[in-house]
Amino acid sequence: MARLPVYLRALGTFADRNVATVSSEELAGAAGVNSAKLRKDLSYLGSYGTRGVGYEVAYLRYQISRQIGLTQDWPVLIVGIGNLGQALANYGGFVSRGFRVVALLDADPARAGEVVAGLAVRPFADLSAVAAEHGPCIGVIATPASAAQQVAGALVAAGVRSILNFAPAVLAVPDSVDVRKVDLSIELQILAYHEQRKTARFVALDGPDDVRDPRFGAEVPAGAGFGGRP
Repeated sequence: MARLPVYLRALGTFADRNVATVSSEELAGAAGVNSAKLRKDLSYLGSYGTRGVGYEVAYLRYQISRQIGLTQDWPVLIVGIGNLGQALANYGGFVSRGFRVVALLDADPARAGEVVAGLAVRPFADLSAVAAEHGPCIGVIATPASAAQQVAGALVAAGVRSILNFAPAVLAVPDSVDVRKVDLSIELQILAYHEQRKTARFVALDGPDDVRDPRFGAEVPAGAGFGGRP
């Protein structure tokens, strides 16, 4: 399931280039997976590829969109209209992917009535009424961590069963509620870890002793690092 949106994004790129059909190798390369995994994933959806031809881009886009649930319109509520909430409200990519921001809510009385991305910010107290008005909704939490659990509880009480959480907090919700967490600081920390490992590797290769380059089985002179190699 986590890979299907990646395939859909890759197919969108091919469609933008007016590519009518793609091979499994081309689609897998664009999605960053191996072709065997892609073919196995898509086989769960049905037989949409043709041997020797590949996949019809438009048809496969539709089938994946249908499986994910993007052939219908999903109303989205954003709670917390600070810098992040405003950025999410102004993001133009939601509509083209089947999501429509229908309400912005904030607990700060001073924000009530402020217009962001064409929508008037409503008081957080209106959450139940807003959720009832729009039916099954996806709730987005863009509040500080200290308020996230309270907001999650209010969303659940209002009937929201799917939550996207941008707050750096772990939420306690019923098993019937799906939560996806987006934590940019954790992603940066993971990148920092990999960057540190790469840096340590380069430093080691520039050390006083000769080392062996595992790719070629050749000795790398001390102090040479990778800089002087063709």
